[in-house]
Amino acid sequence: MFDWLTNAWKVPELRRRLLFTAMILALYRLGSWIPAPGVDSEAVQSYFNQQSGTILSLLNIFSGGALSQFALFALGIAPYITASIIMQLLTVVIPHLEQLQKEGESGTAKINQYTRYSTVGLAAVQSAGFAYLFNRQGALELTPGRLVLIIMSLTAATALLMWMGELITKRGIGNGISLLIFASILAGAPGGIRIWFDSDPYERLMFPILGLAIIVAVVFVQEGQRKIPIQYAKRQVGRRMSTGGSTYMPLRVNMAGVIPIIFAAAIMAFPPTVAQFFPSTQAFINENFLPTDWTYVIVQAAFIVIFTYFYTAVQFNPVDQADNLRKHGGYIPGIRPGPPTAQYLDRVLTRLTLPGALWLALVASIPVLAIRYGGFDQATSAALGGTTILIVVGVALDTMRQMESQMMMRHYEGFLR
Repeated sequence: MFDWLTNAWKVPELRRRLLFTAMILALYRLGSWIPAPGVDSEAVQSYFNQQSGTILSLLNIFSGGALSQFALFALGIAPYITASIIMQLLTVVIPHLEQLQKEGESGTAKINQYTRYSTVGLAAVQSAGFAYLFNRQGALELTPGRLVLIIMSLTAATALLMWMGELITKRGIGNGISLLIFASILAGAPGGIRIWFDSDPYERLMFPILGLAIIVAVVFVQEGQRKIPIQYAKRQVGRRMSTGGSTYMPLRVNMAGVIPIIFAAAIMAFPPTVAQFFPSTQAFINENFLPTDWTYVIVQAAFIVIFTYFYTAVQFNPVDQADNLRKHGGYIPGIRPGPPTAQYLDRVLTRLTLPGALWLALVASIPVLAIRYGGFDQATSAALGGTTILIVVGVALDTMRQMESQMMMRHYEGFLR
């Protein structure tokens, strides 16, 4: 079972990458415990204990609990993710960004630069918003000087965290940003396990079974793909004749990943958060936006399906794919090149996205169903629920693939069998 670990540790470069990744993640967790200047962590924590079901609890999970203490890394990597999503959406509507995306590495570097600038701006706005919110709720005393210090500290920490994620990608193993989210979610797992261990015997027995079933299903769906056959014709390149060949274009069942769940959860958590600023709406919000209510589950599932189709359309453009195939002499057997190929890819992708979208909606609803009908504790279901398992398993699979490629290059036996 541990042969692959032994083989990985024997590779000097892979060993250095693993140690470097572990060191960066350790520094990240250290920064999640250092309070921001002038912040009373106990007062903020006391306020957070009353915020179950709001967008704050969702953001706290992705910050590894740092937001509930208003630590240096309280914002986590969320501003960078938001900026990245915004830039991806803007490339569809802004011709200049779309042109940069098609210019290769130079255009990608320019877009990444815009993303970093946007991250700093979003971090400054979010840090000011959180400071104002905690001050309004009596958990933080603010002065103009302290506000500026908090904004500067949290913004600089977010920029540092973004740089640390890029360092992991370049010098470590796996995608750095994903691994930071991975570490944040795992930081909340011990609390969920402790609550599960103190629960009644029924929950202690059934929750591991449910968790294992979710993991198996997540791996099955995440690895599921439709292979579109591609045939390349022989072409004359200069004085040489390139031989044709056949390959395939993989279209994943869940091409959007976990992004639709994050979008939908943020929207559904918005009304309870607004109710914190307008107490007169508290009764209406509690009656219509309870997470265990069927209306909440259905509306959230509808948002997930809509966002899945939208984000998949942003990620995969059938027209561009058809043009690239035609430029390189490739075609789908039985389908004419050009617009017919684009229509075929669009039709296949539309049908393939539906089960992926329904699967994401089901995964997001599992904690709610477990609380409502399974008798599980809300804290356990939130810490070890379907969304967290989906992210953790997805990042783990991606990291394992990169380790596999590193080991295969050195003629070691891999571990993805």
